[in-house]
Amino acid sequence: MINRDFHMHTYFSSDSEASLDVMVERALSLGLDEICFTDHMDIDLPGAVPGNDFLFDPDDYFEKMQKLREQYADRIRINIGVELGLQTHIVREMEELTNKYPFDFVIGSSHVVHRKDPYYDEYFEGRSGHDAFLEYYESILENLHAYKGFDVYGHLDYALRYAPNKGYTLDYKEFGDVLDAILTEIVDSGLGIELNTAGLRFGMNHPNPHEDVIRRYRELGGDIITVGSDAHSPESIGYAFHKVKDILTECGFTHYNVFHGREAVYIPL
Repeated sequence: MINRDFHMHTYFSSDSEASLDVMVERALSLGLDEICFTDHMDIDLPGAVPGNDFLFDPDDYFEKMQKLREQYADRIRINIGVELGLQTHIVREMEELTNKYPFDFVIGSSHVVHRKDPYYDEYFEGRSGHDAFLEYYESILENLHAYKGFDVYGHLDYALRYAPNKGYTLDYKEFGDVLDAILTEIVDSGLGIELNTAGLRFGMNHPNPHEDVIRRYRELGGDIITVGSDAHSPESIGYAFHKVKDILTECGFTHYNVFHGREAVYIPL
């Protein structure tokens, strides 16, 4: 059983209303040994409005998270992380944030593609699925070339969750060149990826990214992989974690990772 959830959100994220205590108590009830809060920081998010801008006050965040960590210190390890929304034009702002604050873990994620959000159907309208996903993957490669100040790249096929046809199946060969370029860049940069179980929760029958991507990452020398539920509410914490060991084993892994003070720790499966 995987007992460490390294992708969780609270009311500090604009798409969650979950309180800190409730999330921790749920993790304890599931027998988790360790969690990491990774609330959204999406700087210059297209269409953002006050109250729904996917930003938080880092000083307030750390103050409350450190108090929470002390409160539960003898029951569960609480790590302080962040999920950065990567865009090529905000490199300076992302560097300033991660250099100033002592995060345990930083996820870099693609939530927008050239100022367009795949969460909305408009991203897919008027073009083929192939073209929509090719642009998405090409934007990931652009982000990697611009900025590497994170620890793992989050939910690498995030756009698949929101395709109008949820039955769209990833064929690695269809995007093999760009996916190999992405994974090689991640490996060569000493970065990792995550196995995000929200894909299973969204009815995709696969984690994010797809098992074929995880397997190829391993074949290319990838060694760092975290596990997260992407929970935005307590009931989603640890979602489908009972399936993760088999998935990772089938993809060639004998371990998974957590991060403490931005350093990867290896946990045997």
